[in-house]
Amino acid sequence: MQKFTTLTGIAAPLPIVNVDTDMIIPKDYLKTIKRTGLGTGLFAELRYNEDGSENTDFVLNKPAYRQAEILVAGDNFGCGSSREHAPWALLDFGIRCVISTSFADIFYNNCFKNGILPIRVTPEQLALLMDDAERGANARLTVDLENQTISGPDGGEISFEIDPFRKHCLLNGLDEIGLTLERADVISSYEDKLAERRPWA
Repeated sequence: MQKFTTLTGIAAPLPIVNVDTDMIIPKDYLKTIKRTGLGTGLFAELRYNEDGSENTDFVLNKPAYRQAEILVAGDNFGCGSSREHAPWALLDFGIRCVISTSFADIFYNNCFKNGILPIRVTPEQLALLMDDAERGANARLTVDLENQTISGPDGGEISFEIDPFRKHCLLNGLDEIGLTLERADVISSYEDKLAERRPWA
């Protein structure tokens, strides 16, 4: 998993509440178990018209936000069904950080497992960040995970809280497999001792 340390990038505003996982990645895209290629389906029902052409009014289709790496979203982001394809689609598009006042629990946990940093802020902080994000090409935020801060284009700074264990995993690029491999020596030692005691197994 890719490490998350400091990210400076364009922040796209998505002031919609209750964005569910079906909105993030519609069910038509769930036939694959690959983590790549899903970026084209991200917010498909909002990004594309019925004829398949781009909806020029949708934020991620606007020139200033096509390379967005941060999403500033409304309350209760990631609600609905527990599809891990949702963070896969965000990551494949290039989104590494989602900022909201609240997240659905399963989506929130899945983000950490896939190298995306979900940040909870207060409604007042979200309003400030949403204002920053609406600046188009000047909507650049810096997210510093080590210091747990978000810096805006005018130099303002917001602090955020995060679980220390999840912070450690993101900073070091550790998913569940990576965490297990950190204990590879201990596991091997246990297996060797077990083989000595139970040679028939």
